[in-house]
Amino acid sequence: MIKALGAKIYAAWSHYKNQKWINSPLETQEKLLQNLLHHGAQTRFGKDHNFKKINDLKTYQKEVPVRDYEGLKPYIEEVLEGKKDILWKGRPLYYAKSSGTTSGAKYIPITKASMPQHIRAAREALLNYIYETGNASVVRGKHIFVQGSPVLEEFNGVALGRLSGIVAHYVPSYLQKNRMPSWKTNCIDDWETKVDAIVQETYAQDMTIIGGIPSWVQMYFERLMAKTDTTVGELFPNFSLFVYGGVNFEPYRGVFEKLIGRSTDCVEFYPASEGFFAYQDQQKERGLLLLLDHGIYYEFIVAQTFYEEKPTIHSLAEVELGVNYVMIISTTAGLWRYNIGDTVQFTSTHPFRIIVSGRIKHFISAFGEHVIVSEVEQSLEEAITQNEEVIRVREFTVAPQIQPKEGLPYHEWFIEFDTPPQDKKAFALQIDQAMQSKNIYYQDLIVGKVLRPLVIREVAKEGFTTYMKSIGKLGGQNKVPRVADDRKIADELEAYLVNT
Repeated sequence: MIKALGAKIYAAWSHYKNQKWINSPLETQEKLLQNLLHHGAQTRFGKDHNFKKINDLKTYQKEVPVRDYEGLKPYIEEVLEGKKDILWKGRPLYYAKSSGTTSGAKYIPITKASMPQHIRAAREALLNYIYETGNASVVRGKHIFVQGSPVLEEFNGVALGRLSGIVAHYVPSYLQKNRMPSWKTNCIDDWETKVDAIVQETYAQDMTIIGGIPSWVQMYFERLMAKTDTTVGELFPNFSLFVYGGVNFEPYRGVFEKLIGRSTDCVEFYPASEGFFAYQDQQKERGLLLLLDHGIYYEFIVAQTFYEEKPTIHSLAEVELGVNYVMIISTTAGLWRYNIGDTVQFTSTHPFRIIVSGRIKHFISAFGEHVIVSEVEQSLEEAITQNEEVIRVREFTVAPQIQPKEGLPYHEWFIEFDTPPQDKKAFALQIDQAMQSKNIYYQDLIVGKVLRPLVIREVAKEGFTTYMKSIGKLGGQNKVPRVADDRKIADELEAYLVNT
């Protein structure tokens, strides 16, 4: 009782404190930019880009080009060599290792100035939930975040690991008693072995908060049910909050409600190695609150113009609702006008809320349609919702089929169902109609007989899991891309299709 009361008081204080920057977003961002430039002026990067002469955003944009990891890599390599004051003052506290570049792994610096912001944002997200709902009982029981190993390597005197593993070292002492699994279990590298160990440690506990990437939490839930022969909700009657990030939860919602046996509150996080950008601040709002006072300055480029020679750059004051933007960040980790590769759309400007719409490199435009992640996710969700029968999707990805054996080309949807539709062709048509309503270019291709309506290929149970295991990306922060403009993944999934 005392702990729950204390949580409510702490939550109210956190809410009150955050209103200052929420209610003055543009002033907050301007002040932050000036602070970043001040601290960056003494760095190698700041000297190369005349930071001491920059007084406004236009000059900053003129002096500093937008870069991705590859563009910033010469500076990062100097940081990795052990040199000081390159991108930010001193040396980093950590390197967060992640995948996804043309040359292999990325090593994202995390500094003394940026690390606390990751922790602050996660803490504020949970406190905000308690303030909004009044549900402080979540702090009484055990909690678990299904995450990567906290074991860190050393690289030239700096600790190196996955972001989730780094963050595990910063769990506050007042939460340690309730935190699961054990440190030993959390350090297990093999994902399937780790999940089994987590099940063994948690199945008899009073779990109230469970978090992680939905696909991997789903595996945890399924193995819990296999062990106990009961739903997760019956096993954990006080489980009332699911925390997730990394992917859209909607395609998983039906499966989770079946596994849990009831609905439960959810809070979405938007973290990355480069920073913690947003969290869901309202249970009934679709968007995530963009964090404007957490060491990150934001700019936005309309996604369709991103690859133009001189695309228009928008400040926060200039963004519009529903437009697909590439998000550009400048941070206290020394990432200057950095393209993280994500695209976002604003759902509100009072306050500023966003949804993650996809990746700038994850789209289908084999025929000029430029279909993005949010369009396929929403279309699938609409098709599921409009059916009277129960349809549950476990995992899916979409790729173009440019050279079919017969007929017109099409978009090929590889779907692993938990509960499949009785009529897959009718279900495919429903998805296709939803897609046409969201993307006029796709509609034109269908109407113009350049493409035929999409085709569903049913992936066998555990097919995606087996595929991810085969490429060494099972568990952790690894996710199957929702869309791809090539057939690299699609061709591999051919081996895991249901025989029809």
